[in-house]
Amino acid sequence: MTVRGVRGATTVAQDTPEAILDATEELVKEIVAANAIRSEDVASALFTVTPDLHAEFPAAAARRMGWTMVPLLNFTEIGVPGRLQRCIRVLLHVNTGRAQNEMVHVYLRDAVSLRPDLVSRSTTPQ
Repeated sequence: MTVRGVRGATTVAQDTPEAILDATEELVKEIVAANAIRSEDVASALFTVTPDLHAEFPAAAARRMGWTMVPLLNFTEIGVPGRLQRCIRVLLHVNTGRAQNEMVHVYLRDAVSLRPDLVSRSTTPQ
């Protein structure tokens, strides 16, 4: 087993607690399913949001899913002009026997534009 990083991102239509929590939970569940991750194998999770999202911490969605023992942190992305708006990103550090090239990164909604090279390997974007 080694620690690997797996990435994902999604967007929300509006800055509300419900939109942020629901989109984050959907994203994390897609990453978990695509990589057969068990919650006890998650070493930590880092969540970021663009500066236009501040209604809720995305990590609260992971807590809502039962990740009570996983260390979680929230951050705000740098507000680069002209970049994707209302975006939630996650970086999971997981203990796994998989090779780096076997990790499936998941990008949903408008976030598919961030890493089109990885989207073809991920689940179907929504």
